[in-house]
Amino acid sequence: METINTIVTLLETGRHEQALKAYEQILLQGSNDERYFLAEALFNFGFLEEARKLYQCLLAIFPNEGELIVLLAEVLMELGEEEQAILELEKIHEDDPAFAESMLLLADLYQMEGLYEVSEKKLLQAKSLLPDEVVIDFALGELYAEEGKFIQAIDCYEKVLKKEDEIAGVNVNLRMADCLSGGGAFEEALSFYEKALEKKLEINTLFHYGFTALQAGYNRKAIEKFLELKELDPDYTSMYVYLARAYEREEESEKGFEVIKEGLKYDEFNKDLYVYGGKLALKTGNEQEAETLFREALAIDPEMTEAALTLNKLLLHQERYEDVLEVVNMMEGAGETEPQFKWDAAISYQKLEEYSQALNRYESAYTYYKDTTDFLVDYGYFLMEEGKREGAVEVFNKLLEQDPSNEEFLDIRQRLLDDGY
Repeated sequence: METINTIVTLLETGRHEQALKAYEQILLQGSNDERYFLAEALFNFGFLEEARKLYQCLLAIFPNEGELIVLLAEVLMELGEEEQAILELEKIHEDDPAFAESMLLLADLYQMEGLYEVSEKKLLQAKSLLPDEVVIDFALGELYAEEGKFIQAIDCYEKVLKKEDEIAGVNVNLRMADCLSGGGAFEEALSFYEKALEKKLEINTLFHYGFTALQAGYNRKAIEKFLELKELDPDYTSMYVYLARAYEREEESEKGFEVIKEGLKYDEFNKDLYVYGGKLALKTGNEQEAETLFREALAIDPEMTEAALTLNKLLLHQERYEDVLEVVNMMEGAGETEPQFKWDAAISYQKLEEYSQALNRYESAYTYYKDTTDFLVDYGYFLMEEGKREGAVEVFNKLLEQDPSNEEFLDIRQRLLDDGY
């Protein structure tokens, strides 16, 4: 094996041309053992075509050797030749010692193609042969997790964790935590995030831990983890909204607002930060800053419905009806079909005494809000004031279906029905 060691040294020192000349000699005249070990070395150094030729050369001599077929298939996968890899692996017989490994590779290939049922079938075949093999349980867990079948994935990861907490460099506690969180078992997930962080402190794990703690209602724990993350990587900007939300839930909206402003220093084009910052500004009584933040979000994304709706709510509160219509026209001009804009426009036109426009918008919105009490109240009073008696009666009848004992609605309907109204 001296020649192989020499070639490895040449590769390690970057003398690739000399290494490949020696490879050609092994390919043509070397022993089978030399070809085998050189193929493995070349694969590890990324010389995939050369490794392929060596394995093909060996398979010409040992055509039914399952281990060689598996190794060739791994090379083909790295080369992006998945279909050829599948064809090679399908040649391995069930009685071959490499059959179970071939099923694992086939499962991986089919999973990459989105053929989850076929992938599962291959893994279960492998498991029937090696029922205690932890790698197969892990592969099944990965498959089920990708499909969103969290209960099955959790069952598989539990089996793995009885023996190992890391497979192929993957933190299994983290996988378990993510599946529990994904399935809504937020509180149960937290202990697994703890174990995952004990194994390795990693920023994405910290983020998911903080997010899951927030989902579970452990706001202080979420704040603790997000602050730890912020200390490690202040550029992790998706964290700022959730940290601010945790503060808000703890009735510390001012701190939440400061967090948003800090986040915007690192990501001035994050529209979600502007919107949430605007909401917190409203909560702390700063309407002017809230408006500025909502408009900044719309400057970044003129079709951001949430920003426009929240801005309109503020503008309606401030009785700035022309400004409301400006926002509505901008959104509808961009193709936005959110019915709330029709309702906002109806109120604004009514207040601006453009009654035909208001009626048109109320009628358009009625389709969407015919069972919404607040809308029906607005619409009903508008129709009554405009002398639309029949329409007003219909609307107040609907309100009385929702609240039959409401004396105000009963009185209005009666007056509308009286001939003298």
